[in-house]
Amino acid sequence: MSEPKHLPTPAAKRQSMRVDYHTHSHFSDGTLSPTKLVEMLKAAGVERFALTDHDTTAGLGEACVAANEHGLELVPGVEISASHGALGVHIVGLQIEENNAELCAFLSQQQAARHARNVQIDIKLAKARWPGLLERATAIAHPGLVTRTHFARALVGAGAALDLTQVFSRFLTTGKPGYVSAEWPTLSCAVQAIAVAGGVAVLAHPNRYGLSGGKLRSLLQAFKNAGGHAIEVASGARSSDSLGALSDAAKRYGFKASIGSDFHDPAQTWLKLGRLPELPPELEMAV
Repeated sequence: MSEPKHLPTPAAKRQSMRVDYHTHSHFSDGTLSPTKLVEMLKAAGVERFALTDHDTTAGLGEACVAANEHGLELVPGVEISASHGALGVHIVGLQIEENNAELCAFLSQQQAARHARNVQIDIKLAKARWPGLLERATAIAHPGLVTRTHFARALVGAGAALDLTQVFSRFLTTGKPGYVSAEWPTLSCAVQAIAVAGGVAVLAHPNRYGLSGGKLRSLLQAFKNAGGHAIEVASGARSSDSLGALSDAAKRYGFKASIGSDFHDPAQTWLKLGRLPELPPELEMAV
């Protein structure tokens, strides 16, 4: 990745910048190239952002070039799939050294696990009379990794459902014909992979795992015990709804705070870049 033009912005100024530390490109399950993503971020008034594709850093080089051209500051990132017991969770790594050998090896294992799962999904969908979906999903995903979202888009294209929501409910969730459980590494393994690459480990969108208060507290404590650094206190389209509760949780557990749109696709009309709420001033920004 080419070097940015400027030194990282001092912490005091970052607190007042418009930032977005959770975005995706077509190198995972987003629909835009990193260049197009940067153009949208610039138009939305975002000044500092992280590209956090799922289990890959392949888009960071292009994102850095585009960020330099448009005067944005890029925070190199990644989003890692992990497990907490039977629960799948996502850990965002910010300010990572993308070429770190241990991180690269870890991400290669993640990508291999994804491919193995994709093969099994393809087999199950073929048995459900929808053959050839992995080939279609691979074409849709190019140049990125194939995810369940790409299978969903392939199923919509094949006429199996009207939209992605319908596809997931009919085919790709627990108990449905195309569902295959994932074997992801533990929280500790994910946090360690980020730490060895000099990064900051952030628990992504804690309010979207559907947990009761007690189970959420258990997850936060487990993440803290694993060496986690921060949590997203604002994420997605309804960030303001959970800002207060997650800000309180960050203070209770001694976490720094991050905010990110989890942007994937401009067709998500309910989610607008640059619309995240400001962090409460008493919270320290993750990066």
